[in-house]
Amino acid sequence: MPHQDEGWRLSLPQYQCHKVVGALHIRSIELARIPLGDDEVDVSDLRGAIIIPAESGFPPFRVSPEFLRKHRPQVGGLFVVYDDGWKSFIPEKDFKRDYDPLVTTNVVNCSGSGGSGERI
Repeated sequence: MPHQDEGWRLSLPQYQCHKVVGALHIRSIELARIPLGDDEVDVSDLRGAIIIPAESGFPPFRVSPEFLRKHRPQVGGLFVVYDDGWKSFIPEKDFKRDYDPLVTTNVVNCSGSGGSGERI
């Protein structure tokens, strides 16, 4: 059964290093908290967190406690999804150094009879 983010992750803005990845800038991270009297207790170790992307058109999404412990995401960095579904965090300066936006090309059939087409 696909995860709830499977549909939109396919349309993430794409970048290329030695691999093509989908990536979103992290605008904010909401740690899981529960009320305790007049205060709140951080329970992100048990429930994970919600990442709010900076790019418009992408909904907030939950990351697991394991993701938080392993990758330690921070606001301003990028949530990255690799082709095989692996998810990671990369600080913005490292991402900018290593990745370039992937420019897509459209293939248009100019012959009208099923020819090879032309890149535009």
